[in-house]
Amino acid sequence: MATFFGEVLSVCSRAVEEDDEDLLEENEEDEQIRRELEEKREVHLHWSPEVSDSLKSGSKLQCSDFILAVGHNAARFLSVHVLTSANWDAVGHASVWNERSRAATGQTSEECVFYRQKDNPSVLICQVTCYVAEDQLFQWTEKVFDCLQHRELNVTVLSDSTVAEYKTADYVSCSSAPFLRSLHSGAFTGQPVCQSLEQPNIVTGLSAAVLNHCEVHRIAAVVYQCYSDVIGLDSVTMETYKPALTKLGKSIQLDPSPSTDVLRKFVRNTNIQSNLYI
Repeated sequence: MATFFGEVLSVCSRAVEEDDEDLLEENEEDEQIRRELEEKREVHLHWSPEVSDSLKSGSKLQCSDFILAVGHNAARFLSVHVLTSANWDAVGHASVWNERSRAATGQTSEECVFYRQKDNPSVLICQVTCYVAEDQLFQWTEKVFDCLQHRELNVTVLSDSTVAEYKTADYVSCSSAPFLRSLHSGAFTGQPVCQSLEQPNIVTGLSAAVLNHCEVHRIAAVVYQCYSDVIGLDSVTMETYKPALTKLGKSIQLDPSPSTDVLRKFVRNTNIQSNLYI
């Protein structure tokens, strides 16, 4: 505003000041909500007292074989063929909260569980049937592998997928599904039990995050992705994973013929959300 003498004065509007204050308050509220949401979405690992004490002392878990099952059929394959014996202890679980998780029902801890073999504590199994969001993949991978000794570590990932996502120039009939495809890190020197995953197919989600971590840190890792035409739990799809663990030799002992009651228990008593782990 100019005065009679030509002096220029700044004009302050109370309305503008109030708008700026309101905007500042809104930004602070938004920032607070964002921080609270980030804290809530943080991945937390909960270990047994024995493992926790060991980690707090600075020691990492001595692990020669880490077997990760991502998806309901992969996880239930381990439940039916491996974990049914009394030779395993549950040693921890991961808490994952996101827009698709069921944390409110208290079931999160049951959807990402770690087991350790009693006779050979260097063998660790993890079953993941919950959805891990994209912004949580790095967290999950970093926190889990930070607890493991990397020297001479071998990682095997069993991962569910749907045959509808399998890209090929040839027609894939239902009779050919389920089938396995593999992808491994540069440090992996073994021979996969199936052919490699063809381009342009890719591995996504937690399986991809783990494989990428292993590639960066030069850890031997192989992902076995099972393409199935059945979305829900399926005993035939579970059986497809068998060759992947036979390569581990004495580290893992498979139950070749689980009873019908055992199969029925895991197929019927599992409440599947959907194909969220893809």
